[in-house]
Amino acid sequence: MSDQSNFTMKFKVDKEKINEIEEILKSVHKSLKEKGYNPINQLVGYILSGDPTYITSYNNARSLIRQVERDELLEEILKSYLENK
Repeated sequence: MSDQSNFTMKFKVDKEKINEIEEILKSVHKSLKEKGYNPINQLVGYILSGDPTYITSYNNARSLIRQVERDELLEEILKSYLENK
């Protein structure tokens, strides 16, 4: 049995999915803000815990955010942050 821990795993999201993630994040952010929540805090809570109740059901935001895997959300957020710094 070979030791797989010496290899680096690759993670890749296709371009179409990235655009979809961006639109979902914008929509969820807007819905959270409209309902009076701090969108950043709520999104962090969701990403860390996986608990969808951090996201309002207003404007179908909770259903939208659940269409995207949390690791894909995190990748898109991190990529955007690093590219804009």
